[in-house]
Amino acid sequence: MPAPSEPPACYYFLMTEHEADTRIRFRWFARTGPFVLLAAASLLPSSSAQEAKQVSTVSSSSTDATVGKTDALAGGGSPTIIIGFLGGYVSGNSPIRSEVKMAARLRADYPSGIRVETFANRDMSGAYNHILKFISASHQGKPTDEEKHQARVIVFGHSWGGTATVELARRLQRVGIPVLLTVQIDSVKHWYVDDSVIPANVEKAANFYQSNGMLRGRAKISAADPAHTNILGNFRFDYVKNPVACQGYPFWDRWFSKTHMEIECDPKVWKEVESLIRSELQRPTAAAEIH
Repeated sequence: MPAPSEPPACYYFLMTEHEADTRIRFRWFARTGPFVLLAAASLLPSSSAQEAKQVSTVSSSSTDATVGKTDALAGGGSPTIIIGFLGGYVSGNSPIRSEVKMAARLRADYPSGIRVETFANRDMSGAYNHILKFISASHQGKPTDEEKHQARVIVFGHSWGGTATVELARRLQRVGIPVLLTVQIDSVKHWYVDDSVIPANVEKAANFYQSNGMLRGRAKISAADPAHTNILGNFRFDYVKNPVACQGYPFWDRWFSKTHMEIECDPKVWKEVESLIRSELQRPTAAAEIH
């Protein structure tokens, strides 16, 4: 019996984002499934190996119930650009993802003085070029040395997006651009990229992870130069003991990367991430609650 032919290109265009994402992942699993299942046996946690840890509060001053709306800047000078990377094969504007939801809240609360953009992790070059255009007065992507020095950049990402976060910071380091903060959420190493060592151009870095299931996040990050980079902490979450319901996620995530999915949709995690980001912006002038 002949193999079914590939659907025409218009078929993918007519599919929804989640249907396309699921189809791509299913085809990949059909080819590599036996190897994945064999690896799963070695990745599943043993009951004795998982020690219960309570995640610490990242910042007592920044995790209050209220945060501020403002149109100004922390330093009163250069605007801040915030870049977020999504994980896996997810597009940069998937509306169910916490990265995109948080970006929308920040845009609403800071109508001027900041730029917030989210990208697919495979579009690291697009994010890099976006930063260069944003920090240059001409918006031509050719900032002066002074503009580079005054740049205010924050980068965060989940899964492969965590690796893209570190990779982007390294690329900015090569051209002399500092990074205020990097945040990795269940960062997963992507091919040859080392996501464990934070480059010296990063002022502060935080890592949130879980260590259950087939896909487990990076448990520890460290500074290439501790004199220049402050590692705020490696914060562990346990979704075996404290599961989270994730609405609207595709079946692949629910079946094969459940805990990895849960940290992405956990509101507690994203409240901490958002508080860290807001702490780099100007103090509030009016109260607005994080939902």
